[in-house]
Amino acid sequence: MAKSQDAKKTVKKEPLLTPKEKKAAKLAKKAKRD
Repeated sequence: MAKSQDAKKTVKKEPLLTPKEKKAAKLAKKAKRD
């Protein structure tokens, strides 16, 4: 669990994605959760 949270933090800290990619990633995350 702690590892998963750590990974999330790293992803948030590194703005490697373009705004478009960020949106796509967010949508993908939402779809996965449902």
